[in-house]
Parts: sequence; structure tokens; C-alpha cells
Amino acid sequence: MSGQLLANIEINRRKKKPGRDQIIGELIYHSDFYSSNLKNERDILVWLPPSYHHSNSRFPVLYMQDGQNLFSPHTSFIGYDWRVDETTTQLIKKKLVEEFIVVGICNTRDRLNEYNLFTPKGKLYSRFIIKELKIFIDETYRSKTGPGDTAVMGSSLGGLISFQLILNFPEVFGKAACMSNSFWVNNREIFESVKEKTIKREGLKIYLDCGCEEKELIEDNKKMCLLLRSIGFEQGKNLLCYFQRKGKHSELDWADRLNRPLKFLFNQ
Repeated sequence: MSGQLLANIEINRRKKKPGRDQIIGELIYHSDFYSSNLKNERDILVWLPPSYHHSNSRFPVLYMQDGQNLFSPHTSFIGYDWRVDETTTQLIKKKLVEEFIVVGICNTRDRLNEYNLFTPKGKLYSRFIIKELKIFIDETYRSKTGPGDTAVMGSSLGGLISFQLILNFPEVFGKAACMSNSFWVNNREIFESVKEKTIKREGLKIYLDCGCEEKELIEDNKKMCLLLRSIGFEQGKNLLCYFQRKGKHSELDWADRLNRPLKFLFNQ
């Protein structure tokens, strides 16, 4: 699989540019990455940690939804990116987190259906990540492959699918950061899913947050935090719930509090 993929996927190293579009570190583009499950293509962005080329070490991996919003304001939805490269680099330099690889998964026009495991395309999207993308990343990069070293992250619908992935595939994803989550989809069916599942909590870490100005989301996110605690998750141990005062539903807000989930999931 990897040989064929590498033959068909163009890999470009993004050069640093002056100004606010400057990428900190090395960002590799895998353009038009094809999914045999979804029958579509999307760009995959891979950010490598500072010591990647200076050691033979293997690194944990963070898979992030909405990849085009993560590194560059010019590709971001509203012109502001999450500053993943800047924030991660600063945290690594301060030794607040271990080094890890970031895989940005760009969305498609089917985002609404792909980022929801209750839909047929959501199920195919989960298979794409687990059976295609993760295999490619683990064969191409020096990654640690176990669930304790594999995290998933997103916001809004991206937060929902990240939550659903750790809920349904804890043998693959041991960590998840779920921000400003759209728990309202499918008439809030996600709450019943949590109640009905027997979740093996050992080894899992879940970060969940919401901005207090996100009036349509805040109560659902608070409710989910209470539900997770009622089934045995412990705040500050394997669960971190955070509600940002004056926080809104925007890339700027998620960028501003990105350090919180990263420190919780990848603390030294």
C-alpha cells in the first residue's frame, strides 16, 4: 500500500515565507490523498517536531480535523489559523509537552456528513482514518503506533467526530481533544451513545471545552462533562473540561486556548 501511495502522492516541503504566513518547523504536504473508502481526495499536512531529523526516535501522533485551518491564515476558513506550529514549538521548547507529529486532515465538501459517525459517510471517514491514513503515516514516518501515543482533535463538528472516534475506537485512539463540540447533531444521540457504551477508561484521556459565548453549544458541552464524570472519568486525571469566559466559536478562540489540550494530552 505505502509504495503505491508514495508513487501517486506528491510530497512538498513548505518553505518559510516572511510575514504571518511563516511556518515554524517543517510542514510536508501530501496532495490529493485518495481514499478508497470515501472515493474522494484531500490534502494531508504533516508537521514534524524539531528533533525529528536529529534522532532515530519515534514520536506520538496527533490527527487533527480541518487541516487547512491549522497552519496558514491564507488557507484558513476566516483568514486566521490555529497557529499549531507556533504553539507546539513553544510548548516543546519550554519542555511542557513531549515532541509529537501533527497530521492535519483537510476537510471536503462532505464535511457535514463525514464529521458525524452516525452517518454512512461518517463511518467511511472513520475507516479512512484508521485503515488508510494511519497506516500510511505509520509506514512513512517514525511514529509510535499504540493508542496511548495516538490522539485525535477537532472543533465544532470536528470535535464531535474526534469524540466519536475515541468513544468507538479506544483501541486506536487513546487521547482526544474535543473543542466547541456540536453534540446537537442527530437530536443529541451522542448522549445515549455514551450512556449505552461500556467505556474502558484505563489509558484514555479526553479534553473537552467550549466558549461561554457559544450559546447554542455551551449547555450540551457542560452536560457531556457531567455525564463523563458520572461514568467514572476524573477531572484533571483522565478528563479535563474547560469553559472559556467570553469564548466564541472561531479559529481565533481555538488558537488562543490550543495550549491547554496539548499540555493535557502530551504533558512531559
